[in-house]
Amino acid sequence: MVKPYIIGITGGSGSGKTTFINRLRETFGASQICVFSQDNYYKPREEQVIDENDEKNFDLPESFERERFFQDLLRLASGEDLTIKEYTFNNALVTPKMLTYRHAPILIVEGIFIFHFKEVADLMDLKLFIDVKEHLKLIRRIKRDQIERNYPLEDVLYRYEKHVFPSYESYIQPFIDNVDLIINNNKTFENALMVISGFIENYLREERA
Repeated sequence: MVKPYIIGITGGSGSGKTTFINRLRETFGASQICVFSQDNYYKPREEQVIDENDEKNFDLPESFERERFFQDLLRLASGEDLTIKEYTFNNALVTPKMLTYRHAPILIVEGIFIFHFKEVADLMDLKLFIDVKEHLKLIRRIKRDQIERNYPLEDVLYRYEKHVFPSYESYIQPFIDNVDLIINNNKTFENALMVISGFIENYLREERA
């Protein structure tokens, strides 16, 4: 089986990674694109690092099951299908589903630490970084975490200041100089989406030729 073309997409929390990827999914469908998210590889709550105020920090590289994520990515890259349990961000209102990933010619890998994990980054054929001004990321995260994850506002603001932003500065932003394309999403990513969609379409056309 032919190895998929692997596209890595990262950016800070609230940068628009999920929205951008969902638009690609709508354009190409599951038979052409498989989207593999690092978000489903968080360690259990009881294994997370505790900060100085006894709050669990989910925004560190060690918050994730790094080796399991890497091994599952290798399986997908080799053409295997994969089924794992969804991670629901400790939201008691959501029942986790079983997620199945199937082989596709394009494999999109997304997550905040995918370039920090060197063994994962080395598998990428194309690296994208979605960049957004800090205040916009905070606003987007507040909206997302209150609606989708049932987090109170005080908790969202605390985690952004103490966990999310320091982690972005240390483990995510430094890789912006090493990517193939920076996508500015302060207002819209439509032009960048058109460019990436055209690239994927051309790749798929050549693959079928």
